[in-house]
Amino acid sequence: MPPNLVSFAIETKLVIADSTQQNITPYKVQRGYTAMADYKVPQRDIQFSLFELLDYENHYASVPGCQDATPDVVTAIIEESSKFSENVLWPLNKVGDEEGCKWDDGVVTTPTGFKEAYQQFVEAGWPSMTHNEAHGGQGLPSSLGTVLSEITGSGNWSWGMYPGLSHGCMNTIEAHGTPAQKETYLEKLVAGTWTGTMCLTESHCGTDLGMLRTKAEPNPDGSYAITGTKIFISAGEHDMAENIIHIVLARLPGAPAGTKGISLFIVPKMNLDDAGNVADRNGVKCGSIEHKMGIHGNSTCVMNFDGAKGFLIGAENKGLMAMFTFMNTARLGTAIQGVAHAEIGFQKSLEYARDRLQMRSLSGIKNPEGAADPIIVHPDVRRMLLTQKAFAEGGRMMVHLTAKQVDILQHAETEEERKAADDKLSFLTPIAKAFLTEVGYESANLGLQCFGGHGFISEWGMEQNVRDCRISMLYEGTTGIQALDLIGRKVLGSGGELLKGFTKDVHQFCKAEADNASMAEFVEPLAALNKEWGELTMHIGGKAMENPDEAGAASVDFLMYSGYVTLAYLWAMAAAKSQQALDAGTEEEAFYKAKISTARFYFQRILPRTTTCVGGIKAGAESLMELAADDFAF
Repeated sequence: MPPNLVSFAIETKLVIADSTQQNITPYKVQRGYTAMADYKVPQRDIQFSLFELLDYENHYASVPGCQDATPDVVTAIIEESSKFSENVLWPLNKVGDEEGCKWDDGVVTTPTGFKEAYQQFVEAGWPSMTHNEAHGGQGLPSSLGTVLSEITGSGNWSWGMYPGLSHGCMNTIEAHGTPAQKETYLEKLVAGTWTGTMCLTESHCGTDLGMLRTKAEPNPDGSYAITGTKIFISAGEHDMAENIIHIVLARLPGAPAGTKGISLFIVPKMNLDDAGNVADRNGVKCGSIEHKMGIHGNSTCVMNFDGAKGFLIGAENKGLMAMFTFMNTARLGTAIQGVAHAEIGFQKSLEYARDRLQMRSLSGIKNPEGAADPIIVHPDVRRMLLTQKAFAEGGRMMVHLTAKQVDILQHAETEEERKAADDKLSFLTPIAKAFLTEVGYESANLGLQCFGGHGFISEWGMEQNVRDCRISMLYEGTTGIQALDLIGRKVLGSGGELLKGFTKDVHQFCKAEADNASMAEFVEPLAALNKEWGELTMHIGGKAMENPDEAGAASVDFLMYSGYVTLAYLWAMAAAKSQQALDAGTEEEAFYKAKISTARFYFQRILPRTTTCVGGIKAGAESLMELAADDFAF
């Protein structure tokens, strides 16, 4: 075992790097980092969400295949991941933004330090953490990977996308690949020797994949020649791994038009020899990389497939359904991005607000020894900080709740349990993806606002956080697309059953806390909104039967309403757990009181936004649709 590795004796499953041994000082010195810029993983808050709020200890103990993830093991893994994120990835965050990726005749070079950090990541065994032991994985639950994704992504989102996209590639091959395909690709992907991408988008069609033109012609040897151009392919070309495995949507000859005629293919960057090792270059090349608003450290590529050798994965003309395995992984990953940018904005603006002196408090001098008071005493700064805190910590709870369903879906013994988890996951995924990215972007902007003019200049990193966050509301389906999915397919499409399944959970919580006087300020408004949620659904459904545009007109307001209420449920639960801890006696009194105070702020200052959502829903489609397309401008 290399000397810089720490092993945990979990039936010899885990080997994790102690990142503190890595020489990262030069990057910090070169880029002018100070203590002000440092990121600290919120380990205590992660533990609260997992083990106190959502009872992950019993969850892992009761779900087959998850029992090795004991609290001690999870805590140790989080601690080591935090070292890597804080000490290796975070110092490269600004490096990646300033240098960006470089393209030269199809070759992409990642920013200084990215490749070396990835080598450390692979040597430590991080890519294999949550994957099947049969393919070299460590067999830990998917939800733990979700926790690690936040830690990695907060440290450096651009860097984290390189290994992050590989998980979707692996999950797709695991779910839909033949035994031979699994044997050929999964071991190297799981080890991190190879990385993966998904190639969907074409220049003339974004979300409307039924319009795609990339074609797949059968070859005599059973493979296919893939020809076409894909755009916006994150991590489509780079210098961090010896091979890149592209999961590509294309059309077979004579395939039906639209989405019913799409097939899915594995297309490696490098062809393989008979032993499965890298051989010659395949007919796929990066035509260019995009010049972007943010995430400069990740290569966003135009990928040209010129008769590239590919292999059908899954059934012919069923590729879109198979690709949803990848897309759903990516959507939950994007929800994490919203949390990550909210956390970064909150941490940096909180530290600044404690130090920055500006004006005197309206209620009297708080810093008599200084020329002015720290800006954290001012109510509006408190509003901005608490909004970020509520969305970062509440968003983390939402992600963990959603990830818990993934474990059950993958490992539960009964079909009934798997069906219930699948229903809840289907319902929560569009809410988590769209709502958390919207409020994550709001939080990133509030973090910048706390800095005033200093936030607008690059030294503090706040404008980078805003730029990097903006893409999260676009990729893996925009907010509008997620909203249509929620109201159309998930809620109205299920006859309201998916919504009822979740509102039943909320109702049971409210019923259990109904006689608890200390919880009345949370339970009463939550119960009322939970009831209104169903009424709004019926209202939209009735209107949509007369005019289908009514569903589209109400969709984003309905999604945001759903997000605010879901977060209210989680914050109410957090308040209840915190009050229980205080009542029992605790040495962490400040921590739990802060949870209750933040819950109170959320209910009093943020949850009333649902009233605006209701107004938008009930306004209907008329004012949106009455203006002719040609009359928008004169």
